Amino acid sequence: MIRFKNVTKVYDNHTVLKNVTVTIERGEFAYISGPSGAGKTTLLKLVFLEERPDSGSIMVDNVYIDELGNREIPFLRRKIGVVFQDFRLLNRSVFDNVALTLRIRGVTETDIKTLVNETLKLVNLRHKSDADPATLSGGEQQRVAIARAIVGEPSVLLADEPTGNLDPDTAAGIARIFREINAKGTTILFATHSRELFRGSGNRVFRLENGALTLEAGL
Repeated sequence: MIRFKNVTKVYDNHTVLKNVTVTIERGEFAYISGPSGAGKTTLLKLVFLEERPDSGSIMVDNVYIDELGNREIPFLRRKIGVVFQDFRLLNRSVFDNVALTLRIRGVTETDIKTLVNETLKLVNLRHKSDADPATLSGGEQQRVAIARAIVGEPSVLLADEPTGNLDPDTAAGIARIFREINAKGTTILFATHSRELFRGSGNRVFRLENGALTLEAGL
């Protein structure tokens, strides 16, 4: 599903990723751990082409994305949902935040209503459909962000420290939602520095440090 082969990324003479090679299988839920500034966000940005590698190749869903032209990027991103630590919600209702990507794609309002309501139900926010995100708790705002990322039924979901600003109980609830999404077949790559989220999970955990990505053992 996602394959990095000898991928290197350099910023201002600082090598963030060095010859990274890894494959994330279709339907897998994998974690990327490592200290702040290690390059976890950069790795995710390469998957949805917010950044491009300096060398190496990246494949997503059997497509070498590093070879795509700028006009093809929006079509790639239809396959990929992204959840950020800082939510990035708009000053619109919960419903409109989740519906935005569908409207950009030209989905009919009838279908949008069905898809958004079903997705809000999945993240337990159907009753907050008309609310202003600014009135919601941090955990609720993150659930809106998750709903927005998955409403288009992406095959890949990327999560960049999605629980970093949340208390432990709320973070555990958010992690549970991700597991439910994964159980439906979505491939998930989840970047976090919190070992509590993946300890005992049974999922593969990769550690990114000093530009190298290694598989952690004994988790």
